[in-house]
Amino acid sequence: MPASQIHLVRHGEVFNPDEVLYGRLPNFGLSDLGHRMAKAAADDLVARKRPISALYTSPLQRARESGQPIARALELTPGVEERIIEPTNAFEGRRMRGPGGALRDPRMWRFLWNPWRPAWGEAFTSISARMLAAMTDAHASVDDGDVVMVSHQLPIWMAHRTIVGERLPHDPRKRRCALSSITTFERRGDRFVEVGYVDPAAALAASATDVGAV
Repeated sequence: MPASQIHLVRHGEVFNPDEVLYGRLPNFGLSDLGHRMAKAAADDLVARKRPISALYTSPLQRARESGQPIARALELTPGVEERIIEPTNAFEGRRMRGPGGALRDPRMWRFLWNPWRPAWGEAFTSISARMLAAMTDAHASVDDGDVVMVSHQLPIWMAHRTIVGERLPHDPRKRRCALSSITTFERRGDRFVEVGYVDPAAALAASATDVGAV
């Protein structure tokens, strides 16, 4: 039989002293705190005492680093799943707010005309479709046990909103997808059902300086 549960894990805090929107840019790895957050997620998965048969990560450095403590704890070799990557974003490499911020640059305003698509990057429907396709394939990729997939806030949130039947456009300040959080799904019939959300790094979050998109 296929996987019992799919666990979508968000990466830990990124080392981002310049406070830019990093998107798919290379060389944005975890901070020291981010590594501790990733370890907290791994500890939570181990404590569940569930059989976990496969681990996939986004190709981006922060996701691969967040998968390392899971791989070590569960003695798994992680695979790279391109479809769970961060979406494209026209603001990559720019500070969003403050002096010199992209939101004050008239040249960037053309990317802001439609926040419901969104105009600055990959469409929400596209993100949702690739996430659901990756989850479906991951579900069928093992004979039993669970599958862990380390991804990013917006892709996980798009999967959540699709699966629970909510509209994809949303206020990014209200995403329930904390750093190193774990959102869990089961396949029932021909659809996924969300069965859990935990924030194992919550005690570390107060010290975080980079929390991703807001």
